[in-house]
Amino acid sequence: MSIVESPSTPDAASIDPFDLEFLRDPLPHHAVLRDAGPVVRLEKYGVYAMARYDEVHAALVDWQNFQSAAGVGLSNFRHEKPWRPPSVLLEADPPRHDAPRAVVAPLLTTRRLRDLEQSWRADAATVVAAVLDRGDEFDAVTDLAEVFPLRVFPDAVGIGTEGRENLLPYGDFAFNAFGPPNELVTGAAPHMPPVTEWISRQCLRENLTDDGFGAQIWAAADRGEISPEHAPMIVRSLLTAGVDTTVTGIAAIVHALAHSPGSVARLRADRSLTRTAFEEAVRLESPVQTFFRTATRDLRVGGVDIADGEKILMFLGAANRDPRRWADPDTFDLDRDPSGHVAFGMGIHQCVGQHIARLEAICVLDALLDRIVEVEPAGPERRHLNNTLRGWESMPVRVRRG
Repeated sequence: MSIVESPSTPDAASIDPFDLEFLRDPLPHHAVLRDAGPVVRLEKYGVYAMARYDEVHAALVDWQNFQSAAGVGLSNFRHEKPWRPPSVLLEADPPRHDAPRAVVAPLLTTRRLRDLEQSWRADAATVVAAVLDRGDEFDAVTDLAEVFPLRVFPDAVGIGTEGRENLLPYGDFAFNAFGPPNELVTGAAPHMPPVTEWISRQCLRENLTDDGFGAQIWAAADRGEISPEHAPMIVRSLLTAGVDTTVTGIAAIVHALAHSPGSVARLRADRSLTRTAFEEAVRLESPVQTFFRTATRDLRVGGVDIADGEKILMFLGAANRDPRRWADPDTFDLDRDPSGHVAFGMGIHQCVGQHIARLEAICVLDALLDRIVEVEPAGPERRHLNNTLRGWESMPVRVRRG
């Protein structure tokens, strides 16, 4: 089903991507932005926007011309002070970006994560069994997608059990802060000091276990591969990005299965398709919807002149549904090759933790497939509004057991 412009949809230049109505239902606006051209000027914020796949992909891989170091949010770090020290992974370019990335990337490879897979699969089976023991209807977000990452990911990083509930509001606020100071930011800001203080404490060497990712990051500082000042910032980056996006990834799979009759049966018959199911689900429901870049020189893109220092908003979610790249883009299709989607970014700033999100989601998916033969919606869903992320507050589903 294609998305068409409704009479209430504004023209492309007047679209506000941080308006609450936009965030509740961005898909019609994405279509307007894509149809308007390769590059659109958003008048309210004085920034440029890219919503087509080719331009978004090209900008993501071209860090020389589209920098992250000036901030991946609306604020321009050339002129504005960040609300917290910039991430040395997400908001840095080479050469500052190189050493932190070189330390983190080997920790999170598929091969290294195999050591975690057996225990994560056991945890997923436990979580799914506990949910189903309470009945055939449950909330796929609050009962499952939020529970599993908070159970396994902090253990992998090496933080304690007390206070883990802070990870969700912290990540939510951090991603909201990439946008303007709208009510999503100002409403949460008064509640954040104790949360950010807790996060900062968890990043310290003395508060991390000896066998987690955090300890290995600090060990790299001891070897001189990164500075001691960078070690807690890298741990913080993992804690910021490692939960909310995975929650959405798990929820996206359940959502796709619930709205695609017969998909559960097909996956039960062919478990080799679980990887495709995950990639296709996050293509459709990109956890990260937007990120900014900043032009490092005068550029001409799609016939539009972009001056040095101008901000460019890339619509990852819109690119992942671009009909110029994907046939029948709004359909969950297990026969599609979804590789190349930009749900995790692309290039040197591609999400370093994507393998964690993928493994967590597939562990939960397999645990579900072991127990159910069908899943369907059981009530109205509620979207969780965030300036950068897209996910759900609630997703009631009903299952039929195998």
